[in-house]
Amino acid sequence: MEESCPIAPIDTSIPVLGPAKIPSPLPYCRFADDSRARMELDASEFGSGSGPCFADFELAGPRSRIYYDSSKVKAAIVTCGGLCPGLNDVIRAIVMEAHHNYHVAGVLGIRFGLQGFIESYGHEPVELTSANVADIHQFGGTTLGSSRGPQRPEDIADALERLNIAMLFVIGGDGSMKAARRIQEEISRRGSKISIIGVPKTIDNDINLVTQSFGFDTAVEKAAKAIRCAHTEAIGALNGVGLVKLMGRESGFIAAQATLALKEVNYVLVPEYPFALEGEHGLLPSLESRLARRGHAVIVVAEGAGQDLLPDTGLRDASGNPVLGDIAEFLSGRIESYFRDRDIPMTLKFIDPSYIVRSVPANANDRVYCGFLGQNAVHAAMAGKTGMVVSKLYGRYVHLPLDLVTLRRKKLNIASDYWRSVIESTGQYTVTPFIDDPAIFCAR
Repeated sequence: MEESCPIAPIDTSIPVLGPAKIPSPLPYCRFADDSRARMELDASEFGSGSGPCFADFELAGPRSRIYYDSSKVKAAIVTCGGLCPGLNDVIRAIVMEAHHNYHVAGVLGIRFGLQGFIESYGHEPVELTSANVADIHQFGGTTLGSSRGPQRPEDIADALERLNIAMLFVIGGDGSMKAARRIQEEISRRGSKISIIGVPKTIDNDINLVTQSFGFDTAVEKAAKAIRCAHTEAIGALNGVGLVKLMGRESGFIAAQATLALKEVNYVLVPEYPFALEGEHGLLPSLESRLARRGHAVIVVAEGAGQDLLPDTGLRDASGNPVLGDIAEFLSGRIESYFRDRDIPMTLKFIDPSYIVRSVPANANDRVYCGFLGQNAVHAAMAGKTGMVVSKLYGRYVHLPLDLVTLRRKKLNIASDYWRSVIESTGQYTVTPFIDDPAIFCAR
């Protein structure tokens, strides 16, 4: 028998601007309308508790009736935060869907993130047409530019009204989705009829309730190439150690997935699992043992791993995130001094592919995914949906309320079968799967 969540009932309803009365101009499709999907999740994804939890989500897709008279409305697109493979693909998909299938009056591109809404920055919007976005998916980055840092939702709402925008598509990560929620709340307070639709973007794959964010597949593919290079360097030297730092401030998904993709990794260090350097179960003694047996080793570390071993920088970036200490520099120094003190020859090669990983064009799988996201975002906006993101959740494209998406950051479950597979792949075993126990390294 199905059990409901061990917490209060989950509200997965999507706000609407009003009744959708206009027949859809799309004659060739199967309409989603009131279709919903029941999915089994974990209660922790809704803010508290743990264990199996069932929730119903509104399915994405075109509706038989739409809210806007498409010939009279304008849309706007903004990209925020760091770069990620697939940004241009999503922009292109939104423009093509809006232009060719709904025949909207126009689509504006907002330059350099949310700053583009603020007149004092001087970033004039650009007209996005099917002609000038036709080839942008062949390039990495975002044709619109991006920026970090908050802007007042009141100012953005003013700009949307001034530009006569009816639909705003916000492509960004956790901070951007929080900003989108604040913008939607301000618009709702004013009684304005503007649809705010989020397309979740994060190379770290750490957005709540988003099974896999676009660009992640490409990032893992490029990260695996860097790991292969580190392995080649390691086996080419006596006691060679290849150290690869990958993106992942609070979540180690790229490091874990790339480790599974390439079976040459001996140690993977992620933010979710603290580790010791010294002592019986420390990384350094284990690395010494590994080199004595096999003569080489590869270490993959997420940028947010081991921050408890580093002094707090006390700084924050433009998005309000704590500035991390450099775990790779720290590890490099400690590894080299450890072997130097023991008069053991060792060669360490460090590779940081972060900016290469995030700035390349999307691969084929991500391009397909971005296309679906862009199309479904337009379908939702045209139906008068707002305050939501469109995403793929366990194989189904659904509408997720911004309130749920911004509830928390998604993290690796180190008690999961997935993490067990990762540490089985490396030979890096742990005593228990709980985060408050230090890792014990027994690399093969």
